[in-house]
Amino acid sequence: MSNKPETIAEYIENAAPKCRAHLEEMYIILKTVAPNAQEAIKWGHPFFIEPRFLFSFSAHKEHMGFATTNAAIEPHLAQVKDFEITQRGILKIPYRKALPKSLVMAIATTQLQLVSTRNDDNFW
Repeated sequence: MSNKPETIAEYIENAAPKCRAHLEEMYIILKTVAPNAQEAIKWGHPFFIEPRFLFSFSAHKEHMGFATTNAAIEPHLAQVKDFEITQRGILKIPYRKALPKSLVMAIATTQLQLVSTRNDDNFW
C-alpha cells in the first residue's frame, strides 16, 4: 500500500492489483451483513464497528485476512477446514482460491448476532 488510506474504498484502491477482487467482494459481503455498521480504518486495516468490533479484513502478499472472533468461526468449523485460522480468529484466504462468499457471510452474520446480544461496553 503506497498511501495511508482514510476509507475502505481507498484501502482497496491502494492494494496490489491481485488483491483487489477479493477485497472488493469481501467489502460487499460485510456491508450487506452489517449495513449500519461504522466503517473505519484502524491499525491500518478496514474495520466494521457497531459499536463494538464486528470484523475487519486485510490484504497480504499471498492471502487476505478476514478477522472476526473464534466464537463466530466455531459454528462453521466444518466449512473452514480448508483454510488456515490463526489463534486470534483470522481466516486466511489465499488469492489463488475463490472467496468463499457464503461462508464469509455465515461467519459475519454469526459475529453480528453475537455482538448484538452482548451486554458489555468492551470494544473487542
